[in-house]
Amino acid sequence: MNGNENPKFTIVGGGLGGALLACYLGRSGYDTEVYEMRPDIRAHGAAGGRSINLALSHRGICALEKVGLADEVMKAAVPMPGRMIHGLDSSLHFQPYGTEAGQAINSVSRGGLNEILVEAADRYANVSLHFDQKCTDVDLDAGQVTLLHSATEESTTVRGDIICSADGAFSAVRRPMQKLDRFNYSQDYLEHGYKELVIPAGPDGSFRLEKNALHIWPRRSFMMIALPNLDGSYTCTIFWPFEGPVSFEAVKTEADVRRLFQEQFPDAVPHMPTLVEDYFANPTGSLATIRCGPWYYQDRVVVLGDAAHAVVPFYGQGMNASFEDVLVLDECMARHKPNWGAAFKEYFEIRKRDVDTLADMAIANFVEMRDHTGSRKFLWKKKKERILHHLFPKQYIPLYTMATFTRMSYAAAVDRAKKQDVVVARIVAGIAFLIVFIVVALVSLP
Repeated sequence: MNGNENPKFTIVGGGLGGALLACYLGRSGYDTEVYEMRPDIRAHGAAGGRSINLALSHRGICALEKVGLADEVMKAAVPMPGRMIHGLDSSLHFQPYGTEAGQAINSVSRGGLNEILVEAADRYANVSLHFDQKCTDVDLDAGQVTLLHSATEESTTVRGDIICSADGAFSAVRRPMQKLDRFNYSQDYLEHGYKELVIPAGPDGSFRLEKNALHIWPRRSFMMIALPNLDGSYTCTIFWPFEGPVSFEAVKTEADVRRLFQEQFPDAVPHMPTLVEDYFANPTGSLATIRCGPWYYQDRVVVLGDAAHAVVPFYGQGMNASFEDVLVLDECMARHKPNWGAAFKEYFEIRKRDVDTLADMAIANFVEMRDHTGSRKFLWKKKKERILHHLFPKQYIPLYTMATFTRMSYAAAVDRAKKQDVVVARIVAGIAFLIVFIVVALVSLP
């Protein structure tokens, strides 16, 4: 199909990444069909009970800006310039995320953002949206997608020149690719799961906790977080082991829920009037890291977002990385058009090491969030990073700043952070040696 200047695109998955990709393709003039297995979110709303609020940051904002959506999305976001740590004794400690004034991540509702993106895609005359359509099979060579309508159970087959897989971690499009020779795939689950809870808004829509913060209750082997919503409520998520003394397995009764939350999250309980009901009504989700590749098949299929690289949510970069996929893919397509195979190959080569690095960062940050954010050693580490960045703003940049507030590749950010730490360690060792040398010299004076 190389040489086709105006291929027809079929996007499987109309979630965040798929809807944004539809906007990019629509803006570029390509005929695009989007097939989403869920109902139209604009008419039916988002399914509740399984959401972890999203933290939109620089990479995601850059991708939204290119299709003119950043301002609209930011109006529905709550800035979070730092994290608020809740101690077991109900003490509070605020830790800024950035090293400069104005740096913040932004709490956005998954459903609200998806609705904005779907509506934006629908404004393009060359983009058609189809809902309640579950992908059941894909013929990679023919470019055919088989779909099952959830209401009528009618099966249909559609064809496009290029299939874009944006259908999530357990992608139906990726499934036949996994059978191809030399296609790599791995799936690793955490021993922890998650469950959504809620802190409702106070009187007249007031915020019961600090509004502009991501709230964390770190408890060593587990934790709870809460992100603010515009209506004054907070989307809370508990991350517990599936098994153990404090785990989903151990909590069986209403009394268990009340007792455990009162013991571990005492300052949150008064703000959670529907705690018990939410706990038993909402499902328990799993957390997986998925690595695979290559993310393309010839010039016919390309994979992005969670379908290519699902990561656990603890660095707040999953959605941002998916949006950056769309931005990079668009840039590669513009460079190589109409050689689509070359475009997809370059996109994969640019992104693969980065998102594998992000996967490792996300897992490591889970340990940091639940185990270390409340410790004095961690507080000193963050203070040291801010001091060094203030003294040497171009030479020393904290890893979190590079990953969250720039578009430096994740891999390059980690490489630079390691080199910085080596330099700092050598400087500290040199200063210590000099002090010892001076003390010994002074003592040796007659």
